[in-house]
Amino acid sequence: MTIDRMVLAFAGLVVLLGVGLAQFVHPWWIGLSIFAGLNMIQAAFTGFCPAAMIFKKLGVKPGMAFQ
Repeated sequence: MTIDRMVLAFAGLVVLLGVGLAQFVHPWWIGLSIFAGLNMIQAAFTGFCPAAMIFKKLGVKPGMAFQ
């Protein structure tokens, strides 16, 4: 699995986790999903993604987007 796919999978997990926590724990947890969405938008424009940097340090092979 490449860094690109790991970032997408992680972002999807964070969004679903935020929605689930907002539904079952407290509505303010929707902020987690909002944060993940905003981070994906800024990464699309700037190319800076903290999750990609962490996955790279963990030894995940690079893909086309985050090299």
